[in-house]
Amino acid sequence: MKSFVDKKNNHSNMPEIKDLEKICSQVRRDIVRMVHGVNSGHPGGSLGCTEFFVALYFDILKHNPKKFSMDGIGEDLFFLSNGHISPVFYSTLARSGYFEVKELSTFRRLNTRLQGHPTTHEGLPGVRVASGSLGQGLSVALGAALAKKLNKDDRTVYSLHGDGEMQEGQIWEAAMYAAAKKADNIISTIDFNGQQIDGSTEEVLSLGNLRAKWEAFGWEVLEMNGAHIAEVCSTLRKAKERTGKGKPIMILMKTIMGQGVDFMMGSHKWHGIAPNDEQLAKALAQLPETVGDY
Repeated sequence: MKSFVDKKNNHSNMPEIKDLEKICSQVRRDIVRMVHGVNSGHPGGSLGCTEFFVALYFDILKHNPKKFSMDGIGEDLFFLSNGHISPVFYSTLARSGYFEVKELSTFRRLNTRLQGHPTTHEGLPGVRVASGSLGQGLSVALGAALAKKLNKDDRTVYSLHGDGEMQEGQIWEAAMYAAAKKADNIISTIDFNGQQIDGSTEEVLSLGNLRAKWEAFGWEVLEMNGAHIAEVCSTLRKAKERTGKGKPIMILMKTIMGQGVDFMMGSHKWHGIAPNDEQLAKALAQLPETVGDY
């Protein structure tokens, strides 16, 4: 029941890619075990976004897990908008030292701090906003980014969104506002897996050319393969280098729902169902235990 407290949290050195890959495997084990334990939750998107979370929390963010504060002054901030992928968020927070790894066993249970969608009233370290009502997270992150500008705080605000979330109108209001106010200290990412709860995004409501849309709204757009940790790290660093130049930044992250577990990959059916005992065993057989399960 160890945590992956990052020995390089001061970011004086970049972590080894092989070490990040080991963390990804352990986080994926956490995800499938958490969801299986209560027969409830969202494994598909969580598995697909694992490399993003590990790269962000173990390589990119300027943060101090042991001294978490809601105001986040002097630190980079992260806001999860698609809050249903809370399993990967909770695992990453625990493994990076925000709270004890053993608490992952309370996921979605009575009186837990680890609710199905992140909330703030239980005071879980690392969570600054209740999320899961899709479309709202970009507005929250934008408010935090503009507050940092007003406070002359030079740190960066990050946010993550689902591609199905692009069907929410509030996203585009925030997109306009960010560009108009030159919020160039925000880096947002879209989990672009082409799946949502009722089917593919193409079938439910086609997103069209997302790159062209975000560029038309005044954002600088980057793209990356979310399944390759080295590419995720390098793209996030590239995005950071482009902050402060007058434009907000959007990263289109191509992922596969259920990444890492072969029978879950690419299917919207694993958006919000839990594996049974046999399926859990098959999943864990594909995911090496690298530090220790909770």
